[in-house]
Amino acid sequence: MPVLICGSLAYDNIMVFHGKFGEHILPDQIHILNVAFVVPDMRREFGGTAGNIAYNLKLLDGDPLIMATVGDDFGPYRERLDALNISRAHIREVPGTFVAQAFITTDLDANQITAFHPGAMSSSYVNKVIDAKNVKLGILAPDSRDGMLQHAEQFHDAKIPFIFDPGQAMSVFKGYELKHFIELADYVAVNDYEARVLEERIGEPIAKLTERVKAFFVTKGAEGSVIYADGQQFSVPPVREERRVDPTGCGDAYRSGLLYGIERGWSWEKTGRLANTMGSIKIEHRGPQGHQPTRAEIEARFTTAFDEPLFG
Repeated sequence: MPVLICGSLAYDNIMVFHGKFGEHILPDQIHILNVAFVVPDMRREFGGTAGNIAYNLKLLDGDPLIMATVGDDFGPYRERLDALNISRAHIREVPGTFVAQAFITTDLDANQITAFHPGAMSSSYVNKVIDAKNVKLGILAPDSRDGMLQHAEQFHDAKIPFIFDPGQAMSVFKGYELKHFIELADYVAVNDYEARVLEERIGEPIAKLTERVKAFFVTKGAEGSVIYADGQQFSVPPVREERRVDPTGCGDAYRSGLLYGIERGWSWEKTGRLANTMGSIKIEHRGPQGHQPTRAEIEARFTTAFDEPLFG
């Protein structure tokens, strides 16, 4: 059965300035800031929450179904999805717009200046969950405000269990709206910082919020993750990576593991272990979709870490 992934498709334009921003920005002249940086190094990565989650789920031989909106410059991403055999049935092109994209400039001190253009993502509300057939599981990943509000209600009305993944979209919602998302969802996935923000914005402790869903997943970086489910707390150890190259997209890789395990009815511990494994593989490579492990290599990493078969 396909897994419906509501979220964004985006291009990440990443540039490197071979200097330090601080040497070119005068603090006492910040009110009349007018600077330009020559960036000899530039690359474009395929990204977006829906694209990243779908890519990782496909690595596991899952069946991702993306629901997103894109612009006139979708061509390269279209070709990539076709090459990966990922369905475009519910990716709608909005004429006169661009694919959502981030423009990220990094200096030698790892400081970043980022501009984000939502483009066609702002129209994600035009897609309807009910149009996706034979779906038994989904995820609501960061997207436009209106799109997320409508898709959450549509998932719930269609009785399709879904993961609420607020991520970077959390700031556009009020506390009562975040609480309502959790009431509609079956699962919640956040990092430890986002969990604290939810507590503060909603005004309830995590212990209370976790009672509202079947499972509440909290990633903790190098410390692994924690799963609150069935009135219990499961601590899932991290999977040791060979090198730490780029954390971009690790959360999306983790969520693909959750979807794969939940769809197959695995235990919470095994589902969390696979999710952590996917995150550890991703962090070893540059870009959110730069890793290309085979299914056998994923299983080998899992088995080495947890001394149990993955697909057997």
